[in-house]
Amino acid sequence: MAAIPHSLAWPAPIPYPSTALALLFMSVQPSIPPQERPPIRLTAQLLTCLVFLVIAAVIILVAYAEPLSVFVGPMNEGSQLLFGLGLSALAAAGSYVSFRMTASSESTRKTIAAYARLDLSGFNPVWISLAAGIGEELLFRAALQPLLGVWNTSVIFLLTHTPVYQFRKLDKATLVQAAGVFGASVVLGFIYQYVGLLAAVLVHVAIDVVGLYVVRNALRVRS
Repeated sequence: MAAIPHSLAWPAPIPYPSTALALLFMSVQPSIPPQERPPIRLTAQLLTCLVFLVIAAVIILVAYAEPLSVFVGPMNEGSQLLFGLGLSALAAAGSYVSFRMTASSESTRKTIAAYARLDLSGFNPVWISLAAGIGEELLFRAALQPLLGVWNTSVIFLLTHTPVYQFRKLDKATLVQAAGVFGASVVLGFIYQYVGLLAAVLVHVAIDVVGLYVVRNALRVRS
């Protein structure tokens, strides 16, 4: 998420950790009025994805006697593809419906504000989502989850989003966002565990694509 990316999917779409990390890098820069901050470019997203891939590769090579085992799911590639596409369609539809139902909520407003710093022009939502889906699933699901389990991995996943979503005030909007981030990670974790990595990547990408296009449209309407 990654991430990608939470109030727009599960129950809102997320800019998963690759997106989150890029946003975090921007957050440590000198304070600039929001309207004057340059957008986070696609290049930053792709470089962040590369960092996630390198970290995942190091963990897998060091921690596993058989590194390739993390890529072998309980289902074969064909079944993973079919299940992944079906689950992706459900996740995408759920993300959109969830946004329509919560469009006026404070948690949705805060999520859109976080996404607004991304460069969502052209096909960037697709490329960002692909980078997040691949990089983050390899790190969180393939590399970390077999070592830490679904729940501990999801806690780490949530913590990586804390600076981005600014979970500083314990209110309803914050709890909804935190629950969405944690819940999405748990669902992706079980998909990886019971279906396989390919299916988890596809669902992750679908959630992010819908979420980023919804955010882009919302920003255009509000402008």
